[in-house]
Amino acid sequence: MSSDRRKEKENGPSFFVPMGKIAGYPVRPGLFQLNGALALPSGVNFTVHTHEGTGCELLLFHREEEEPFAVLPFPEEYRVGDVYSMIVFGLDIEEFEYAYRVDGPWEPEKGLRFDKNAILLDPYARAVTGQSIWGRHQEKHYHARVVKDAFDWGSMPQSRKQMSDLVIYELHVRGFTRHASSGVSHPGTFAGLKEKIPYLKELGINAVELMPVFEFDETMNSREVDGRKLLDYWGYNTVSFFSPNTSYTAANEYNREGTELKELIRALHENGIEVILDVVFNHTAEGNEQGPTFCFKGFDNRIYYMLTPDGWYYNFSGCGNTLNCNHPIVREMILDCLRYWTVHYRVDGFRFDLASILGRNEDGSPMNRPPLLESLACDPLLDHVKLIAEAWDAGGVYQVGSFPAAGRWAEWNGKYRDALRSYLKGDLWESGNAALRIAGSYDLYGTDGDEEEENGENGGRIRNYAGYNSCVNFLTCHDGFTLYDLYSYNGKHNEANGWNNTDGADDNRSWNCGAEGETDDKEVLSLRFRLIRNACAVLLCSRGTPMFLAGDEFGNTQYGNNNGYCQDNEISWLDWGLLEKNRELFDFFRFMIRFRLAHPAIRKELPGAVCGLEPVRIYGADAAAGKTPSSNAGTIGICFAGYDSKKGHDDLVYLVVNAYWEDVRITLPDLKKAGEWYVTVNTFGDGEGHYSYEREKQVRIDGEFIMRPRSVAVFTGGYGQSGWNLLPS
Repeated sequence: MSSDRRKEKENGPSFFVPMGKIAGYPVRPGLFQLNGALALPSGVNFTVHTHEGTGCELLLFHREEEEPFAVLPFPEEYRVGDVYSMIVFGLDIEEFEYAYRVDGPWEPEKGLRFDKNAILLDPYARAVTGQSIWGRHQEKHYHARVVKDAFDWGSMPQSRKQMSDLVIYELHVRGFTRHASSGVSHPGTFAGLKEKIPYLKELGINAVELMPVFEFDETMNSREVDGRKLLDYWGYNTVSFFSPNTSYTAANEYNREGTELKELIRALHENGIEVILDVVFNHTAEGNEQGPTFCFKGFDNRIYYMLTPDGWYYNFSGCGNTLNCNHPIVREMILDCLRYWTVHYRVDGFRFDLASILGRNEDGSPMNRPPLLESLACDPLLDHVKLIAEAWDAGGVYQVGSFPAAGRWAEWNGKYRDALRSYLKGDLWESGNAALRIAGSYDLYGTDGDEEEENGENGGRIRNYAGYNSCVNFLTCHDGFTLYDLYSYNGKHNEANGWNNTDGADDNRSWNCGAEGETDDKEVLSLRFRLIRNACAVLLCSRGTPMFLAGDEFGNTQYGNNNGYCQDNEISWLDWGLLEKNRELFDFFRFMIRFRLAHPAIRKELPGAVCGLEPVRIYGADAAAGKTPSSNAGTIGICFAGYDSKKGHDDLVYLVVNAYWEDVRITLPDLKKAGEWYVTVNTFGDGEGHYSYEREKQVRIDGEFIMRPRSVAVFTGGYGQSGWNLLPS
């Protein structure tokens, strides 16, 4: 047998036979179309690209060592176009880490920042070293690892819940279980969150939105304030887009990074809960001109970042730099990244931080039809993945109701938050705006976006209308007050952040109910919890997808801090002791979630109601007369109606909000002898009695009702007790 045949038999197909040696290692030209590092039957394929670089070296390191044990320069014959690719044989992926060095011109005034001595992280790295212990960056430079991907997902198909059927629960992986009161075995980790799945099931939510879980360095820009170390707790400064955050794992996952996160996602899916990731493609952790060079700056600064003509960084993100998202190279990287998380992690959706940046061109100008947004909207692998935009940025673009590629993208409805926060605290001039938001913001999104008609480009894939499925309603999120704090503080209290209370939003539209912060005043506390119930009832009876912040359901507080990005402590951690203290509030949230899921008329347009009520209609106090609310109305009503074919009768829900500080007499929409109205929810008063599942325990209304001050009531219409079930099937 010839030596070549012997090598082929030993090493596999002939393509994987070495063709030479570099630094003592057998090598050959690699698979140029496979970005990143990939283990092959007899070697490891390394592929990276640089447009303006003049040379590239592969650095190999022993585990957790700073100095490379081998440096392999890429020969010119291992370069095709801008792509370097090499297969290195004889490597054990459990025993090495890798990085790159790229040579090229240093001309910052032209945007060229090559440094042949800088150790660079692979832009497609699947795992990053030195980050596994929270609060400690163990190595001077970032290295990458090759990851084994042999996770068994079983036979579970991709979840395909409609946006209209979701109740989204936003949480921070570490903060959710880090507090000693969480009672989990692995606090602050993916495993700890997995332990809390029974709680999530009891609450009734069916989607979690995880704040950033891509690899970030929480020690970057750390500082000390009043003896307390502040870190990048939220994680919005991404180090590596393809790598999971290893400090969120309870176990050492060397070369198996991502396993614990995958186990969490699989367990959530097994319990009917979808997973949405908060992703940050608007900037990176490399910062501005004074920031470090550890990846993109060293490969192709002028490609990856938006630069002024004299080489300075545009800062539309407010974080030092702005990713050049619509450059073909960057666009393809973002697409590859989202495909990777969809295929390898089975993620169900993505929420895009400061998403308006994704629609800017290289000089920062907003584009009419951004290539990235349209590519994401039409990508076949992402076809059933939720795409949710935070439809604004720090550079002044605000696109709520007008985000590009409407119909495929959903939006955080910031106008809902602002209008309802104002109205629910008594700003009556917001009455008309608040009613529109509850009714589905049809002035922004039009009617139902589930229609199959082709109305736009790409065979209907990108429509000219959005529809209710494009509307994500929220009153609270990580960025701002918790729901409890919204009714406990007139202003922010961010002194602990170390910026003299100048950071964080000033426009909070909050009200302390008569006492700033913590209090023992029973009247103040009673009013606060009533307003929290009001907010919960309105959010979960609004057309559009509801989202709320973890801990709101049991009155979690951040003590008035509305910008806890740096607070890895009791300010931001959920205090689970409040769950038992405020169990009635939790039970109310739990009921309202189930109520929403039991009433499709709230969530979507149904066939016409037999009783003749319109699908959605806004009323004033005298609904029986068909009157709409006046300007500055203290009371508004929104009626949702339709025929529920699954249950064989009309589904009728009437939500009434009394933002006024006195009693108000109301009438209800006329059912024309087609049924009766029942009080299902009434937020006024303390203790039990705010709601009832059972028809026989509900109060039947003969067309009139007294709305108590600052309260919300929900009425359901029907034909007596038979055939009604307020719990979702």
